[in-house]
Amino acid sequence: MPNRDWTSLLDVPAFPADAYAPLADRIAALLGTKNDVLLIQAEAVVALEAVATSLARPNLTALNIVTSPYGTWFGSRLTRGGTKVNNLQAEAAKPVLLEQVEEALDAAPETKILALVHAESASGILNPLEEIVALARQRGILTIVDAVASVGGHQLQVDKLGIDIAVIGPQKSLAGPAGVSALSVSPQAWAFLDRDDAPRDSILSLIDQKKQWLEKGRGALPGTPAPLEFYALQAAVDRLEAEGMASIIARHASAARATRDAMTALGATLWVPENEASALVTTIALPHEISLDDVLARPLPQQADLTPGVGPGAERILRFNHTGCRATRDAVTANIEAYCSILTHLGIQHDKQAGLSAIAKIYDQSK
Repeated sequence: MPNRDWTSLLDVPAFPADAYAPLADRIAALLGTKNDVLLIQAEAVVALEAVATSLARPNLTALNIVTSPYGTWFGSRLTRGGTKVNNLQAEAAKPVLLEQVEEALDAAPETKILALVHAESASGILNPLEEIVALARQRGILTIVDAVASVGGHQLQVDKLGIDIAVIGPQKSLAGPAGVSALSVSPQAWAFLDRDDAPRDSILSLIDQKKQWLEKGRGALPGTPAPLEFYALQAAVDRLEAEGMASIIARHASAARATRDAMTALGATLWVPENEASALVTTIALPHEISLDDVLARPLPQQADLTPGVGPGAERILRFNHTGCRATRDAVTANIEAYCSILTHLGIQHDKQAGLSAIAKIYDQSK
């Protein structure tokens, strides 16, 4: 949109000081939690770094589950703060196995915190969140969940599961702005975080957020908030509530099922089975006849969104994006048609109609 006039975004009025607390409460309701919700004036990687920085300390042992570069980064931030981090590395670009988690906890009974990513848009996998959190709770271990991608695409009932810290970003399944994020903090987590040597006077200090916002009545946020981001977040929450979280999750499930059925009909090999796959993106192992360069060099229709996998083990993964506003029949169809055009261009036999029929079957039967 090179000729669009963006001056309407200038001179935006301040976000009302008395609107932050209601916005946080509405996000808490979407997460199914009565825990405190903090609004972070930055993209979710900053919220995750704030969590790691605020938790980290010497004489602390953490189990950090690594299923993508995001898990690697979180572990490195804990290590930087003096924490002994046991990184549980899953098979490259695959979900972690529950028995691996249990074995890792058995090997380090002094573990006090456990961190994992729920769903990975990098590789299209889904970790067994419910079972892992239940295992940690049985042992009195604090749980930190990166739900940035998964919230809205999968069920995330924070209190029901007993998650101590859940970090979300609205820019993926929730189809909101990228420049603001949120996290929920349980009473048990606050007790762990609030210590004499906790990081202070920093954007990465959760205790600063507690002292300067929660304990001062949840009025204006400290610092200089970006009003555009909060108005956008408020609008996104309005839209979420109007559609309903159950409907949003179901829409992602339909898009995922339709894409996977279509890819199977086209003869593709799904990267992971259904019970290990996220509803955010569908990933396939590229046929040996196709290179990523073939895909990237081919112009795609505007509606299509096909991208390479991200991180170790994802070098020959192709991602079909159906996240957020793209979790629709039209977007799914555009992705399949784009893939078929690549196959046609490379002279690879396929049955395009079978793929489109698989999409129609999913969406028509839901009417």
